[in-house]
Amino acid sequence: MKACTHCSLLTEKEQCPECKNPTSSNWSGLLIVTDPEESDVARELGITKAGEYALRVR
Repeated sequence: MKACTHCSLLTEKEQCPECKNPTSSNWSGLLIVTDPEESDVARELGITKAGEYALRVR
């Protein structure tokens, strides 16, 4: 898995399918968001779409 360098979305691709930025294999922490509208953590991190996200991407 790789993480987007901009939005932290986890994907298998070299480019993020959501924001089209490059991805990195150097990431840590896993956040799974199922309901971003009800999640305080998602709101704090600016996540608006359900999915798997990295907490830190380098």
